[in-house]
Amino acid sequence: MPLASIPSPSEGVWYLGFIPIRAYALCFVLAIAFGIWLSERRWRARGGEKGTISDIALPAVIFGLIGARLYHVITDWQTYFGPRAIKEPYRALFIWEGGLSIWGAVALGGVGVWLACRRRGLSLGAVADTVAPSIAFGQAIARWGNWFNQELYGSPTTLPWGLEIDQAHGGEPGVLYHPTFLYESLWDAALGFALILAGRRFTLRHGRLFALYVAGYTFGRFWIEGLRIDPVGGVDHAVTLLGLRINQWTSIVLFIGALVYLWVTRNKETEQIVVPASQHKAPHEENGGQASDPIEST
Repeated sequence: MPLASIPSPSEGVWYLGFIPIRAYALCFVLAIAFGIWLSERRWRARGGEKGTISDIALPAVIFGLIGARLYHVITDWQTYFGPRAIKEPYRALFIWEGGLSIWGAVALGGVGVWLACRRRGLSLGAVADTVAPSIAFGQAIARWGNWFNQELYGSPTTLPWGLEIDQAHGGEPGVLYHPTFLYESLWDAALGFALILAGRRFTLRHGRLFALYVAGYTFGRFWIEGLRIDPVGGVDHAVTLLGLRINQWTSIVLFIGALVYLWVTRNKETEQIVVPASQHKAPHEENGGQASDPIEST
């Protein structure tokens, strides 16, 4: 065994009496809490009302968790269904065992955000740009749940930051593996800071900052995914197409889609609603009898 390495936790579950406290779940709760806190601050700085993001977060989180699990089960269906399944079908509901995909979370979570924005009369693009850095930071935090579960590690390596994996989780004695959870966590954190700086430096409205997040995340995820050896899409091997894994193809499609969106909306400069008209005072109460402007100018 090399002198330097990253050990994996010996356990990821602690008990408070008979109640299990799972590190995987704690990481996700912390990620969500931090994301809401940061998004609230960014929304208020944008002129939005206090509590708006917290209200939107509820359907977003519920839809996001469902989407995250659905994507995992769909792409790894052979784990739970079919003649070679290694887990009982009902364990597809056990999210604490790992298997929450960011692709499904953003896709279905976005539906929850859209519904909430429509109900409140807010611009979806304004909300998406506000939460973009928070999603990146949230992913950076949530990835540590994979460390506790000893999952999503990469191929063997002799680098001094190689990750130790127990035999019970697929590791071999004396072998270290690329800590892909750490690579992605660091990439996501750096992306979060870059998005904040880009938002301050450039006029990135109407979902363009969110599109930049998608492009930035998928760019990093593509090469990190290429290091992984877990069997996504199969039981004992990963399903590939033209030598690339499922999530690498997803990254390519979303990266191109984000670039196209940035190009198509590059000149879009219409106004966005961050405070619904119903939340403003009546016209005779302010602005000398003129109705207040319920929009954020871009």
